[in-house]
Amino acid sequence: MKEKQSVRSRMPFHLFTFLFFTVTTLTGCIEKYEADIDAKDTNLLVVEGTIYSGQESRFVLSRTQPIGSYGAPQLEMFAKVSVLGSDGTEYVAFPMGSYYSCRTGHLSPDVEYRLHIETDGEVYESEPQKPLSTEKIADVTGVQYSPRDNIEVLVTPEKPSQTDKANYYSWTYDETWEVHPEYTTDIYFDVDSMRPIKKPDLFAKRGWIDKESSTIMVGASTSYEGQHIQRLKLYDIDRADERLYHRYSGLVHQRAITKAEYEYEVARRQAGSEMGGLFTPLPSALPTNIHCLTSDKRAIGFVGCSLYTTQFRFFFNRTDFSVYIPRQEDKLFWLRQCNEWDCVRMVENGLFLVEWYDSRIIPGGSGLSTSWTFEYLLNVKLRGAYTEEPYFWDQKGDGHKDQSEDDEEATSDGETGTSDGEE
Repeated sequence: MKEKQSVRSRMPFHLFTFLFFTVTTLTGCIEKYEADIDAKDTNLLVVEGTIYSGQESRFVLSRTQPIGSYGAPQLEMFAKVSVLGSDGTEYVAFPMGSYYSCRTGHLSPDVEYRLHIETDGEVYESEPQKPLSTEKIADVTGVQYSPRDNIEVLVTPEKPSQTDKANYYSWTYDETWEVHPEYTTDIYFDVDSMRPIKKPDLFAKRGWIDKESSTIMVGASTSYEGQHIQRLKLYDIDRADERLYHRYSGLVHQRAITKAEYEYEVARRQAGSEMGGLFTPLPSALPTNIHCLTSDKRAIGFVGCSLYTTQFRFFFNRTDFSVYIPRQEDKLFWLRQCNEWDCVRMVENGLFLVEWYDSRIIPGGSGLSTSWTFEYLLNVKLRGAYTEEPYFWDQKGDGHKDQSEDDEEATSDGETGTSDGEE
């Protein structure tokens, strides 16, 4: 401490005064910046979604909000939304809370489809486009480059049918992972009979949690040999994440997209990460295929169109990677030399019996000892898990891709295909 004071004392007084004056002057120059935005660039309609063949299509309609606004954008209410085909087909979409839902029939690869929106006295449409087909997924694998690294999830589509031009894809994924309770018990204390009762099915020994990712990943083949994307990183999982404690499964959905949709997604991410910067483009500058037909109002967003998507399910086991499970502190409450009335009080306090050691009838025994804990440490349902085993969980996933008949149907009639594998 003395050394720091002596250094400060050697600083010339005029230098110290200059620095203080400079800092206070700069901080005094900071003023609130108000962007000069034209009225036509405010309260813009935002439209996002994809027209799918033979399945539910969802479209989210909202409005842009001023910077600094709180809360999520509200759904554009009372809009008329439908999918129109150049052959005269029409599929009406209905509001479903946070989005508009439309169940389309099987789309024709030779017909152009567009999204039609009527709202607030204006008519908007997406650019007509033919539905795109997509390759299957060749492999999804997990890689951990060192024992302390996160596990990266990499995707490889099958070789594209056209290798002389760039290919663009988008991916989403669903997750399922197995969870175990911190403690298990096969008994409970019955306050009527004042004794422990055997009940092996009191709490499930394991459960499962599902999660649907809201993130859309995109990729382009321009930097890959033969325009074939290989081992592109989709996301990673922390090696200490609960999802890897036992067994983890992911279902990756792949969809071919146009270059325009790819550029929109890239620009949207860039704008989101740089929001508030001096050189951040206004939302209206983002690429879009949504246009107003009745005025010069602008719209933001992109609507894609797909003939079908492909899927790939994979599994990770804890033993496949270097997984770090933090040591948990002991959360058991022990009663030594207790009696049955002590146990009644534990039940009244909301605790469950875990262990029961009664040596009172044994010569030289130490008496009755019990341990207790709270239900949330025994019941995985209280952690948001369900206990009915998923239908796909017994798959071995022995490292190879197992094509099903549904995959072949996906190529011919637009149904969703699924592949399975594990690394």
